[in-house]
This record gives sequence, structure tokens and C-alpha cells, in this order.
Amino acid sequence: MSLRDRVATPEGKRRYVRTLFATIADRYDLITVILSYGRDRAWKRRLVDMARVTPGTRALDLATGTGDIAFLLHDAGAAAVGLDVTARMIELARAKRPAGAGPAFLVGDMMALPFPAGSFDLVTTGYGLRNVPDLSGALAEIARVLRPGGQLLSLDFDRPSHPIVRAAYLAYLTAAGSALGWILHRDPDTYRYIPVSIRSYPGAVGVVALMRARGFAEAARIRVLGGFMAIHHART
Repeated sequence: MSLRDRVATPEGKRRYVRTLFATIADRYDLITVILSYGRDRAWKRRLVDMARVTPGTRALDLATGTGDIAFLLHDAGAAAVGLDVTARMIELARAKRPAGAGPAFLVGDMMALPFPAGSFDLVTTGYGLRNVPDLSGALAEIARVLRPGGQLLSLDFDRPSHPIVRAAYLAYLTAAGSALGWILHRDPDTYRYIPVSIRSYPGAVGVVALMRARGFAEAARIRVLGGFMAIHHART
């Protein structure tokens, strides 16, 4: 079965993504630096700056990975929680600082958040929305845990609208992903998942429409890296 077929259904994508991130967790920080041309941390700092965190802001970082955004939120004064479905990611995040010196981290599913409605002032995610099995459902769950007027900020790959640019971009990601997958894991499919996921992603403009349909009164996208990446900023 091809990779595209394996992630063609919500349940298939859920299983594949969980297995994939458990496999790549120990090399996750390295691969985000390589595929972002070293710009990943600057983009995450930009996202947190846009949130205008104040002391005590209740913040939830979804698909937290090894905690980069959660740590930035904590250092800006937020009461931050990082959540990820991959237990190894959470282990690596907790190991970055002594207990009590950073955010709280927990294993959980962003499709079924373990928090009451209105628990947070801010929800962030880096490379999270593209990987959920049901994007509309995930946005509804995020809106549920935000207070009225709360913010959502999301950083992710975009899908260029121009067909020639999009084809070249996806070809590059496929070639680079295949090479990195073989070098790091002896499996070229490992990072070929990224262009496959982008092909089925609605793109930044489509995500804005879904945000508005799922309870966000304001939603906008900010182009990053000439439109190859995007930050979404929305409010309930």
C-alpha cells in the first residue's frame, strides 16, 4: 500500500502519524532545523511575540513536540502547558529543564483535550493542524477550550496556490524527505509524509475558512518564507 493510501482515511492517518512521530522523536529537533533552513526557532519566536503574552496568561501548546513553543511561552510569563500524543516527545521536552523550571507537559490527544471549556487564554501549535486526522474537529476542540476572546496561533507548511510553484515545492520536499529518511532511518517514506500531507491539506486560505466555520470570529494567515509557510492567528 502506498504512503498516500495509508493516510487517505482519518483512522489510517491517525495510526500512521502516531507511529511516525514515535519513530522520529529523538531526531525531531534536528529535522525541523534542516527542513526550515535553520529558521524554525525564529518562526516560533515570531508566533509567540504575536500572542503578546502577559504574566499569568493561560497557554496551551498543542503537538508540542520537544517543547520549543511551550518554553518560549513560559519564559514570556505564561502559565504554559505542552501537550503531545507521543510519549517520547514529552519525555524529551521534560528532560530539557529541571522539574518546576518550565511548562507542565502531558501526553494527550488534541482531538479530545483533557480540559474543561474555557480553560485557556491562548492555544498555540507548531506543525500540528496539518497532522490531525480531522482538521475541522480539531479546530472545534481548540475553540472549546479557549475562553471568549481567546487566541489561536498556528505555524505550519502552506500549499502554494500557483501550480508550477506548488509542483516544484512538493518535488523538493519529496526528494529531500526521501534522502533524509534513508540517511536517518533507512526508510525513505519517513519524511515523504510531509509533502503527502501537504497535498491533502486545504492550504492557509482554506484553514482560515475552516477556523471561521468552527467558531473563530476572527481568523487570518500571515505568509512566512515567501508563502511556503504560514502563521494563522485567530480569536474566538
